[in-house]
Amino acid sequence: MATLTDQFGIQEALSKLGIQEINEGTSTGSNSFANGEIIESYSPVDGTLIAKVKASTQEDYEAAVAKAQEAFKSWRLVPAPKRGEIVRQMGEELRKYKEPLGQLVSYEMGKSLQEGLGEVQEMIDICDFAVGLSRQLYGLTMHSERPMHRMYEQYHPVGIVGIISAFNFPVAVWSWNAMLAWVCGDVCIWKPSEKTPLCGIACQNIIKTVLERNNIPEGVSCLINGRDNGDRMNTDKRLPLVSFTGSTRVGRHVSKTVAERFGNTILELGGNNAIIVSEHADINMVLVGAVFGAVGTAGQRCTTTRRLIVHESVYDKTIEVLKSAYGQLKIGNPLDSNNHVGPLIDKDSVQNYLDAIEKAKQEGGNVIVEGGVMQGEGYESGCYVKPCIIEAKNSFEIVQHETFAPILYVMKYNDLEEAIAMQNDVPQGLSSSIFTSNMREMELFLSHAGSDCGIANVNIGTSGAEIGGAFGGEKETGGGRESGSDAWKAYMRRQTNTINYGSELPLAQGIRFDL
Repeated sequence: MATLTDQFGIQEALSKLGIQEINEGTSTGSNSFANGEIIESYSPVDGTLIAKVKASTQEDYEAAVAKAQEAFKSWRLVPAPKRGEIVRQMGEELRKYKEPLGQLVSYEMGKSLQEGLGEVQEMIDICDFAVGLSRQLYGLTMHSERPMHRMYEQYHPVGIVGIISAFNFPVAVWSWNAMLAWVCGDVCIWKPSEKTPLCGIACQNIIKTVLERNNIPEGVSCLINGRDNGDRMNTDKRLPLVSFTGSTRVGRHVSKTVAERFGNTILELGGNNAIIVSEHADINMVLVGAVFGAVGTAGQRCTTTRRLIVHESVYDKTIEVLKSAYGQLKIGNPLDSNNHVGPLIDKDSVQNYLDAIEKAKQEGGNVIVEGGVMQGEGYESGCYVKPCIIEAKNSFEIVQHETFAPILYVMKYNDLEEAIAMQNDVPQGLSSSIFTSNMREMELFLSHAGSDCGIANVNIGTSGAEIGGAFGGEKETGGGRESGSDAWKAYMRRQTNTINYGSELPLAQGIRFDL
C-alpha cells in the first residue's frame, strides 16, 4: 500500500501541506483545538490509514468559540476592502498549493485527480469573487414620507458563522461559505466531515499562514474535528448562523435545532436530479452531460444525475449510446488520469448502493447495465463499484430517494409537460436540465410552469455549477444559497436607518401626538 501511495506522490503532498506523521500518529497542523479522541482517516483509494487526527473536546470547542468571539471584535472593524485583500492573499496561497491539495482531496475522498484539482480551483475562484464583493456590499436608499428625513439600509456582519461540510466536497463548499463570510466581516468555525479531516487541516494550515503574515487574530478561522461538535454548533446561541451541507435527514435535525434558538441556517441538502432528453436533443451532447453527471465523483455529488427522462421517440437510441459509453468506462485509482470512476467513500456507501439496486429490482426495475462491486488487484479497499443503469418508474420508492452512488434510473415520456411533471415529482429540488434545440421547449422548461429546482440548465448537465451563480435548491434540498450572486446577504444582518435632519419631529403615517 505504501508503494501505491508513493507512486502518486501522496506523502510528498501531505508534507507540503504541513501534515507530517503519516501512518505513525496524530497528524500535525494548525489546529490548536484538538485534544480529544483519535479519528483515523483511511483512503478509499487503497484502504491505507493516511493519518490520525485528534477530535475537539467540549473544552476545545469552548476555547474555539472564545477565540472567535474575541477575533470578531477587531475583524468586523477592518474595512471591507481590507478584508478583501486578506482573502486575495488566501487565493494566492491556494494557487501555490493547488497541486498537493488537489492530490489530497483525491486520495482522502476518492474523486478523480482532475476533480480534486478542480475543487481547489473553485476555492481560488471564490476568493477572486469575494475580493470584488468586498467593495460591493451595497445597501439601498429610499425616500421618506416625512419631510427632512432620510432612509437607507445597510448590512452588518452577523458574528460567528458555523460551517459543517460534507465529505464529497471536502474543501470547496467550506470556501464558498468562509470567503464570503470573511469579506462580510464574520469569523468562522469549521467542522469538516469525519471522513475527510486531513483536508480541513491542510486548508487551516494554508489560511493560518496568511492570517499570521497580516497579524490577523487566529480566531478568524477556527477548525474543530469530531462528530459531537456538530450539535454543539447547532445548539449554541453564540453562533447566529450555521451553514450545513449533508443529507436531508440530518439537515432536518439541523434546521429544527437551530430554529428553536432563533438562529439562521443555510441548508444544502439532498438532490435527485433529472435530465430531460427531448426528441430535439443532440445525442452527442446528451452523452457527455448524462455520463459525467451520473458517474462523476462516483455518483457522490448532490448534483449527480440520478434520473434520465427520455422522449419515447429517441429512447432506444439514447439507451444504446449510454450502454456503449458505460462499457468503455475505466474504474480504478482516481489518481491515475486514465480512469473515469474512482471509489465510493467507504463500505457503508457500497452497501447502500447494493441495497438500492436490489430495491429497484424488487419494485420492478429492469437492469440495463449491471452494477456490482469490483474485485481483484487494485480494488483491495472494497469501495469500487460499477456504474449501473436501471429502467424504472419515477414513482418507485427507491427512485424518490437520493442514493449517493453511480445509479442512473431511465424512464420514458410522451410530451414535455409530462416530462416536467415527472422531473418535479420528487421531494428534492436541487438541479435539473433539458437537452433540446427547440427554443419553445427551453423557455417552457425555464418558465413558472417548468423546473421547480434551484438550478435549471439547458444543454448542459445537472453537475458542474460555476461560482458566479448562487448555488442551492428548493423543497427538501433546504432552500439555502451559497457562493455567487447575492448569497452574501445570508452572512449579514440588514438594518434600516432613518435620519431626521430637521428641527421638528413628525410621526409616520400622519399620526399626531401633541404635548
